[in-house]
Amino acid sequence: MLPPLALYIHVPWCIQKCPYCDFNSHALKQDIPEQAYINRLLDDLRADLADVQQRPLNSIFIGGGTPSLLSADAINRLLQGVQQLIPLAPNCEITLEANPGTFEIERFAGYVRAGVTRLSIGVQSLSASQLQRLGRIHDPEQARLAAKHAGQLGLNSFNLDLMHGLPEQTLADAMADLDGIIALQPPHISWYQLTIEPNTAFASRPPQLPDDDILWDIQQQGHDKLIAAGYQQYEVSAYAKPGHQSKHNRNYWEFGDYLGIGCGAHSKITVMTDNGLSIRRCEKIKHPQGYLDLTRPLRYRSWTVAEDELPFEFFMNYLRLFEAIPKQLFVERTGLELARAEQALASAKTKQLIDDDQQYWHTTELGRRYLNSILDDMVGND
Repeated sequence: MLPPLALYIHVPWCIQKCPYCDFNSHALKQDIPEQAYINRLLDDLRADLADVQQRPLNSIFIGGGTPSLLSADAINRLLQGVQQLIPLAPNCEITLEANPGTFEIERFAGYVRAGVTRLSIGVQSLSASQLQRLGRIHDPEQARLAAKHAGQLGLNSFNLDLMHGLPEQTLADAMADLDGIIALQPPHISWYQLTIEPNTAFASRPPQLPDDDILWDIQQQGHDKLIAAGYQQYEVSAYAKPGHQSKHNRNYWEFGDYLGIGCGAHSKITVMTDNGLSIRRCEKIKHPQGYLDLTRPLRYRSWTVAEDELPFEFFMNYLRLFEAIPKQLFVERTGLELARAEQALASAKTKQLIDDDQQYWHTTELGRRYLNSILDDMVGND
């Protein structure tokens, strides 16, 4: 049986590039070519329709970049175009990423009228000095207003992004940020540590980050604070009130299928063959100028995932979830025998990072602290 299907739509423009960002985003130098880009996105989706394989979309995620730079009319036209090509499952989750600095109450109400059911708002910090260091264009008050309005729009849910481990951040600073976010009462919080990624401004001019002891204290005390506030950790960096987990993100972690349209978007598609199933990935052309060029193909590259790589890919995703891993799901989503997974996990079991029963694998408390070690051992076992 084929896995559920999701759709990711990439909008590549930002007002300015943040120094920590390694996503495919481009600072605006002129007005966004909305009509041309929406046309191209729908052309992109039409070219991928064979990969749908008669499945409805369980979720749509419009990410970036800064999708909230697009008008509500553009989002409405985009979503109408998608629905004309692929049916939506009942209660399809439709998320749009937004920055508080581009937040306008009428524009966001327009997004909801267009069909958006969930907003993901990039707050990152409630400290004015940290926001400046991070290259953000909003201030703390704009962030608070954005969250307040999101709660009044009739959305099914909304998420606030918050970073920790920021330059020169103390434990008290991080907890003050987290207290401020919790006070805004979002149904979902993405709380994640700043990491220095290659090919970013921070990589060329690294800031002074907290040491490991402070980072550990931040993670432990922050986790306890979120649990006490009624949030449940269901993924490494995701906390949700009951009933508000992200369908779209869960589909990634459960090794579901997804179409990716837009500049640099990636797809992962399961293909059934006479010999079983195979996993195909593809990547779209990255730069907006090339993507909008009607004479160029939209696909930059595509490939079939090697069978030997499938155990690593499955566990790299599912291990992010803080729950038992169904053994049968491994078989269904990879097409491999269970023995291939047992072989990949052998070292992690020896180190007591993973244990299991007849139906499930369980990440131990120690394993959750050393997820990368589990994955490193898999590479060594191949």
